Amino acid sequence: MAGTSSIGGLASGLDTAGIINQLMTLEAMSQSKLKTQVATEQGKVSALQKLNTSLQSLVTAAGDLGTKGTVWSTLRTTSSNPGVTVTATTSATPGGFDVTVTQTALTHRLSFTDAHAKGDQVTGTGTSVLLKRAGEPDLQVDTANGTLQELATAINAADAGVRATLVRTGTSGGVDQYRLMVESTTSGADQAFELTDLGGSPLLGGATVRAGQDAVVEVGGITATSRTNTFTDVVPGVTITLAAGATGAADVTLARDAEGTSGAVKSFVEQVNSLLTQMQSLTLNSKDGAGVLKGDATIRRVASALQNAVFPNDGTSMAAFGLQTDRYGKLVFDEAKFAEAYAADPAAVAAAFTGAGGFASRVEQVAKTASDKYDGAISNAINSHSSTITRLNKSIEAWDARLELRRQTLERQYTALETVLSQLGSQSAWLTSQLDALSASTQ
Repeated sequence: MAGTSSIGGLASGLDTAGIINQLMTLEAMSQSKLKTQVATEQGKVSALQKLNTSLQSLVTAAGDLGTKGTVWSTLRTTSSNPGVTVTATTSATPGGFDVTVTQTALTHRLSFTDAHAKGDQVTGTGTSVLLKRAGEPDLQVDTANGTLQELATAINAADAGVRATLVRTGTSGGVDQYRLMVESTTSGADQAFELTDLGGSPLLGGATVRAGQDAVVEVGGITATSRTNTFTDVVPGVTITLAAGATGAADVTLARDAEGTSGAVKSFVEQVNSLLTQMQSLTLNSKDGAGVLKGDATIRRVASALQNAVFPNDGTSMAAFGLQTDRYGKLVFDEAKFAEAYAADPAAVAAAFTGAGGFASRVEQVAKTASDKYDGAISNAINSHSSTITRLNKSIEAWDARLELRRQTLERQYTALETVLSQLGSQSAWLTSQLDALSASTQ
């Protein structure tokens, strides 16, 4: 708005600027109502956007619960031997078996006899050594000067499937002494190797050999081997892992994870109820308060559809599986009832919740229909309120132009008034002076 250009009531004694501002406040009342409406509409859009986000999250959760994936096919595994752990994938089937550990997997290891200082030359006639494996060409490992430290460093830098470690054994003449240990980086009977000088002679007085070996177990009396301590798919979908040095037998069971499945269903039901509470709060219209979207029929229809999703399309009930609604329209999940039904017939329970006609699918369809970004009911409501905001803002802009013209008109009128009053004051003063002069001359 432009500032006043009136003469500030110097002639009239009136606060013309204040009068104009008060008149403009009255003139702007219609625009103020429009601004209030914009704020209200923006609040509705924000609430609807949050609701839409919640619905989209529900779509994702329903999709996860509704597929016959990990939630419904995960098995809980137990082992009576702490040295034998078992995990199961979704391809495994419930059951049990016994595992007997014959031996665990070991790396191939050479522990050399002679101890030396790190700076001693230990590679024989040359400064290189040979790493030998059956069926493979000898690998020449070059060192700088053939010292013990350089030998260990060169073996590790060669990245040839073995690692070298220097083990301190004591001192000699005040100098630390070390023995060389070289070990295969992976376990298994096929990891055997030798380490010699370039002529094929033993290094460092020869080595004590711990031969690499495969892990061996018996599963139900059937022998199985593995290069490592992990046995994958020896039983379909089941992985057996042995701890280092594991011994003895283990009784293994694979049972359906009723507790985990129940927890997943409970979490999903709580998410549905949270959404219902959110919609109820938005549409509340009572003496106790009103929501941002009080009485909104669209949201009420979505809430009703979510509540009705608990009922299968064939007219039956989910109560036998622990799911029903209370008198307030909220979902109630009975974990004990669910566990009982799941133990009796897990396939029937899974079918009631999963698949094209399952509970999760029905909820997903309601949430997806409401939140679809192109033609969802909530998305359409957001677009409608956004259009209203655009229209109102245009009206506010038009009012800005009208009010500016009105202010200019009022300022011109009051400026003209002050000008006329100033002129009249000047004329009055002149007449007064003339009369005073005339009176003085007649005396």
